[in-house]
Amino acid sequence: MSLHNIKTNALKISLAVILSAFAVEFLIGVSSNSLALITDSVHAILDSIVTVVLLVAAKWSTKPPDREHTYGHGKIETMGSFVAGIIILVISLFFVYESVSRFQEPKPLVVPGILAIIAAVYTLGSIFFRIAILRRALQKTDGSTLRVDLYHALMDMGATSVALVGIVFVIMGFYQGDNIAALILGGLLAALSLKLIHKSGLELTDAVPANMVKRVQDIVSNTAGVMKTESVQIRRSGSDIFTEITISLSAASSFEEAHKISANVERNIKNAIANSNVTIHFEPTWKDVPADYIINKVATSVQGVKEIHNVSSFTAENGVFISLHVMVDRNMSLEDAHNVSDEIESQIKKSVIDVNHITIHLEPYVSIPKSTPVEDITIEEQVTNIIKEYPKVKKIGRVITLHLQDIFKVDIDCSFEKDLTIEEVHDIVSDIEDKIKNQIKNAIVTIHPEPS
Repeated sequence: MSLHNIKTNALKISLAVILSAFAVEFLIGVSSNSLALITDSVHAILDSIVTVVLLVAAKWSTKPPDREHTYGHGKIETMGSFVAGIIILVISLFFVYESVSRFQEPKPLVVPGILAIIAAVYTLGSIFFRIAILRRALQKTDGSTLRVDLYHALMDMGATSVALVGIVFVIMGFYQGDNIAALILGGLLAALSLKLIHKSGLELTDAVPANMVKRVQDIVSNTAGVMKTESVQIRRSGSDIFTEITISLSAASSFEEAHKISANVERNIKNAIANSNVTIHFEPTWKDVPADYIINKVATSVQGVKEIHNVSSFTAENGVFISLHVMVDRNMSLEDAHNVSDEIESQIKKSVIDVNHITIHLEPYVSIPKSTPVEDITIEEQVTNIIKEYPKVKKIGRVITLHLQDIFKVDIDCSFEKDLTIEEVHDIVSDIEDKIKNQIKNAIVTIHPEPS
């Protein structure tokens, strides 16, 4: 059985029980002249009207979202509860008025008797049955309609108990007991209906408990990777809770990492709050992101920049000092390259706090064609002879020289003395690269050093 059928079946059974209680209480109340019993019977028929409204609301609320109701039709349940509360309030005020009026009248010729007690006891039994049916349904599903009807049943139990006490007092000789019971019932119904109207009205205006918002904020903030919770918006539609959250994530996070963090936030909220529909928006923040990452990201985004490397920064008492190597098109003029450099400086100063000085080393960028290169064996010997001039190179590994249109791509494996520092090796490698470039025009040299 679907959850919707469980909900509507429980409401139908509740309706049938209410109608039977109304018939018994009204007939006996009229015959025995018990205002308390008649008041309770009218309350019962009122409950039946409310239950019909809730049944209709429950049916309409299950309609899927459409172009005009993007959050679905769950609010119809709440509207049904709101209307029901207003109806109860109007009727309860009428019975308060009627019971006060009767205090001024003489003792009635007909007073409630044992049949009135039997009617009240029957109604109490039917109420207990309704409560059991509704609680069982609520264990399997959720919905404001079921909660409202259960709420009404609990109200009915108190109301009928008051009516029963009033009837007992009349039988004992205190004939005003019936009027007092009716007055208490009217006041109780008015107070409870006002509470129902207030609760439904808040829900219709998208008000949610402050503790729910705080709970969601805590869940989001405690999820690993979330830098800051920017906003939390929650609205209820029937039994569904729609939550829209904006979070700040580190700008150093990849899209995959950001998606994973968002998925964790969504899962944590759904585990804590039933029937949650969660939408996560994430925004990048540079807070606590390493300066070198920011510099690389900002510089790479400048038009004309082909590649960034050797980024370094350090902080002194008088500010942050930054240096980086920037590769631009080798055919770019010095003026255009300098303009690119100025733009990089400007963007870095906007993104990094307290910058004192920026040093940019401009280099020509040579693009490697994507077409299949041709290995050029003829210059391998020339390259090998250059390397042999360096005694600290213990072994020359494979030398690959590829002819790529108008450039040469030279890849070399070399073994060095293992006790050399990396700085010494770097100096030797740089010297070898420069010498090869001087002898081979348009050469791009990559040397992989290894310990011998």
